[in-house]
Amino acid sequence: MRHGKKVNHLGRKSAHRKAMLANMACSLIEHKRINTTVAKAKALKQFIEPLITKSKAENNKTSEKGTHNRRIAFKSLRDKYAVTELFGSVSDKVGTRPGGYTRIIKLGNRLGDNADMAMIELVDYNEIYNAGKTAKKKTTRRSRRGKKADETVVEKATENVVEEAVEEVTEESNETEAVETEETSQEIEEVKEPRATEEEVSEPETTKPEDSESEEKKNDSEA
Repeated sequence: MRHGKKVNHLGRKSAHRKAMLANMACSLIEHKRINTTVAKAKALKQFIEPLITKSKAENNKTSEKGTHNRRIAFKSLRDKYAVTELFGSVSDKVGTRPGGYTRIIKLGNRLGDNADMAMIELVDYNEIYNAGKTAKKKTTRRSRRGKKADETVVEKATENVVEEAVEEVTEESNETEAVETEETSQEIEEVKEPRATEEEVSEPETTKPEDSESEEKKNDSEA
């Protein structure tokens, strides 16, 4: 029966357990990922995440808070180099994350005693998982409206966008039709104009023989 068992003792006394978790936390801060059993990884997750929260810059704005949080971290980790690394590069890397600083990935069973193995790592230091993701801004906006209200707003917005697009297309089509009608009317006028000029040019050629006959008749009468 596991009534009221909030802490996994891991088969060790309290002093041995605290020393082991401190050693594992220092190794995780130094190497950013370690391999261990699933039970130890879960215990380490509960042990180190509050310390990472205390190391963030937003919790160390004054010198008094900074020194106090460093002393708490040193009490748990027992290594000054791990504390400086935690309050230095790790806190800068994890500054925008509101929690969940570690990830546990199961690796299968160990050959010797068939124990469940896992890898625990700091989330922000995994370049493979974070390759295609962009940094998101921290937002704490909450609304009392339900999902249905949001869906109706989205539908109305899409309907407005569709109507605007249809209006733009109709306007463009009307403009193109007007331009095409103007071009066709201009082409018809250009075709008609050269015919008129040809007729004007052909008229004086037909009148030339008449003029020559009238001149000959005048010369005969004079003679």
